[in-house]
Amino acid sequence: MKHRIVVAVTGASGSIYARQLLQKLEKAAAQTEQVAIVMTENARTVWETELGTDDYKALPFKTYTQQDFMAPFASGSGRYDTMVICPCSMGTLGRIAGGISNDLITRAADVVLKERRKLICVVRETPYNLVHIRNMLTVTEAGGIICPATPSFYSVPKNMEEVAATVVDRVVDLIGIQQDTYRWGQE
Repeated sequence: MKHRIVVAVTGASGSIYARQLLQKLEKAAAQTEQVAIVMTENARTVWETELGTDDYKALPFKTYTQQDFMAPFASGSGRYDTMVICPCSMGTLGRIAGGISNDLITRAADVVLKERRKLICVVRETPYNLVHIRNMLTVTEAGGIICPATPSFYSVPKNMEEVAATVVDRVVDLIGIQQDTYRWGQE
């Protein structure tokens, strides 16, 4: 089955994760039917600040504005099977946990949860306060997956790109896309 995926990029720090995820989805085109993107204005600013580029403009996927409620994934009839919010700000997570659908990102997340499809929130904050933890609990109990942008080091990454890949590869696995990546205990 080919995946229909929406990727939302919020203004949380961690643009490297979003860029790598979108690059990996581009390489996995044979496993996807559709990939759509929603980026906040803050996400664009953070991307340009952190990565020193505006290469998000050249991505081969259809991009929607935050207020485009005519996007196909704003309704369950659009049949997108997965939504990844990467990075996911705590403000976005809080609105999802509270059922506040005030933009396309939170509306799409609400749709994915109500349709019992896959919502993956790559939260990027540290430390967590009790409100963050409760919001993560609420989204988890509603069927979402909280995947903190917490890198691993047992693969002995050699640079920042490889460190970020330890998180992104987990996200790609959670989506259900086949990939070649480091696997614990395998040579």
